[in-house]
Order: sequence, then C-alpha cells, then structure tokens
Amino acid sequence: MKRRTPVSEIMTKDIIALNRSDDLERAEMLFKRYNIRHMPVVNEESIIGMLSYTDLLKISFADVTEDNHNINAVVYNMFSIEQVMTKTPICVSPNTTIREVAEILAESEFHALPVVDKDTLVGIVTTTDLINYLLKQF
Repeated sequence: MKRRTPVSEIMTKDIIALNRSDDLERAEMLFKRYNIRHMPVVNEESIIGMLSYTDLLKISFADVTEDNHNINAVVYNMFSIEQVMTKTPICVSPNTTIREVAEILAESEFHALPVVDKDTLVGIVTTTDLINYLLKQF
C-alpha cells in the first residue's frame, strides 16, 4: 500500500450535484436514480454545502404510510436545500493523502468529503471509496 497516495486516485470525478435553487424532491429523485447517499450543493462551481440521504430521512415520513410520496412532497416543500444541508463542509484538496482523508472521516460523523481545487469542486470521496481502495490492496 502506497503511503502518499493522493485522494484524486480514488475520488468520484463524475459528480452528481445539487444547486441551491433545487428542491428536495429533485434531491430525493437523484439519490434514488444514481443510488448515492451524498451530494454536494453548489453555487456555480463553488461548494456551499453537502446533502445526505439521511438528511432527507430526518425530515420525511419515509415508509410510514402507503402514500408516503405525497406526504414527502408536502414535507419537502416546507424546507429548502439550504435549510437541510450541512453548511460549510470540510473539504480536501486532490493532493490530500488517502490516509489523511481516512483520518478525517474516522474522526467525524459524516461519510463523504468534497474534493476542491482552487475553490472549484472537482470530486467527492466517500467511505465506500476508501473501503474499495483497501479491498484492492488485498
């Protein structure tokens, strides 16, 4: 295992992101369509927050009723992306080592970090990316 491997080697570069003007119904649709659990929220190319699928579950009545889509739509319309997202997330650069990223994620309560180069979002790294990297080492 290389000690100084940069996170740019394992991060997801094909980013699914939300704009601050998107609504939570769109967020839920993207989470389900792409089978992902974290999305950066951007203003143009600059990151302003992170939204997780767990954030949506906290405000919804998921799986409570048979008609949960209509209930979620009503609840989602009560909040904006900016009200639900994590503001000013911890970001890393593409040159941050995989070890440093693992340490940040191990010490925090979240499971994804935006990767930013000169204030521009260039990727996202998740705990799943780290686990897949470790598995390849064996």
